Amino acid sequence: MNELLAGADIGGTTVKIGFITKDGTIQDKWEIPTDLTNNGENIISDIWSSMASKLQTPPFNNASIKGIGVGAPGFVDAHTGVIAEAVNIGWKDVRLAEELGKLANVPVYVENDANIAVLGENWVGAGNQSRNLIAITLGTGVGGGIIANGTILNGANGMAGEIGHIEVLENGHLCNCGKRGCLETIASATGIVRQGMEKVQANPDSLLAKVFQAEGSITTRHIFDLAKQGDPASKEIIDYTTDVLGKALSNMSMIINPSNILIGGGVSNAGDYLIQAVTQAFRKHALPRISEVCTIKVCQLGNDAGIIGGAYLVYENNN
Repeated sequence: MNELLAGADIGGTTVKIGFITKDGTIQDKWEIPTDLTNNGENIISDIWSSMASKLQTPPFNNASIKGIGVGAPGFVDAHTGVIAEAVNIGWKDVRLAEELGKLANVPVYVENDANIAVLGENWVGAGNQSRNLIAITLGTGVGGGIIANGTILNGANGMAGEIGHIEVLENGHLCNCGKRGCLETIASATGIVRQGMEKVQANPDSLLAKVFQAEGSITTRHIFDLAKQGDPASKEIIDYTTDVLGKALSNMSMIINPSNILIGGGVSNAGDYLIQAVTQAFRKHALPRISEVCTIKVCQLGNDAGIIGGAYLVYENNN
């Protein structure tokens, strides 16, 4: 174990860190709290001190790291390693690659957190090293990343793959980005629950309304479970959401022509039920020549995708 690839995935509450081998196997992984004080000024030094102390303990005390790959939230310029803005950790124009590189004395590679998770999934997860792939994460918001011709798409200033902000409904609900009717307002966990609350108000006798009265709130899990049981209100929400999502993915697929579409994030815990519904909608909206070469599946790596993707950045830049 003389040479390792290091990956770090910076989130609003924790930073996930890992040491990974050249074949994508995790040797160790751990988390440290994200220090948000003073606009996150300690985060970079915290990451390196944590890695450095790990390198002094067996079995890593005779190992060295070849480089560090980091996923960061917000607007990231992968070419310069600068985080233009990451609101939830307080960063603005932070030279992440340069600052961490000075501390660690190894090359540092930086990507947006969604893109880095896609790279991890495609390397040793559900992507099977596809050359053309779309990944979408359905969580509190909707994120995503695109691999085209074997390369992650960044675009002119790092905004490529912002799938959640495709406009799918004119004059729809207001999105956090300031636009209306974004995919995120419908297909995120937040969007699905909002649709659920609208159904509860419109139909106080529904099974969904009874769950709300008993629990005081509803979650996407409630809505998926009730839809599986045949509750009409819940089924309508899932049918509508998966149809909108399938249509958005089919439109994107006209441009990328992917062999795989991966779905991750909390909503993907609905598993086969979600995948079947989205696949059906995708096939309905896509050209057969597009849909017959494309498989839709759930991401496999969970919370490890980011650190593995970070390691892949190091691997890719050194091979």
